[in-house]
Amino acid sequence: MIYTPMTNKATKLMYEAHKDQVDKSGLPYVFHPWHVAESMTDEVRCTVALLHDVVEDTDITLDMIREKSFPDEVINALDVLTHRDDIDYAEYIRNIAENDIAIDVKISDLRHNMDRTRLTDQSKLSNIKYNLYESSLNYLLRVKEEQKREKIIQ
Repeated sequence: MIYTPMTNKATKLMYEAHKDQVDKSGLPYVFHPWHVAESMTDEVRCTVALLHDVVEDTDITLDMIREKSFPDEVINALDVLTHRDDIDYAEYIRNIAENDIAIDVKISDLRHNMDRTRLTDQSKLSNIKYNLYESSLNYLLRVKEEQKREKIIQ
């Protein structure tokens, strides 16, 4: 976890947004974005990780987050990480693949969501959903690897 004024502000917002929610295993939901943020390597990615489910899973909007003076790169990543009902999952993942910050956060998010040891009730993560997460993770990992190769070539 990276501690800066921005990540501290994001932590407080994330906690307020998710404090009354629980995850599929009945644990406080705030531990999920916290876990994702712990794997991030810079302030912006850590901030996005902390806030990655706020717009999708609470009443907080992107405009409300923008009003709190988070930078555009945070807002843009959060925008593509927010899965909206009118966008199918494959398109959602392709959109994430266009944003380097969102890719890193989603890879960590998917890995945590796929960790069946977190679940006391294994039926909470169906094989269908697990396979969807796994194919999305593999796709994003391939995109990340292609980006690395392109940087080496340049």
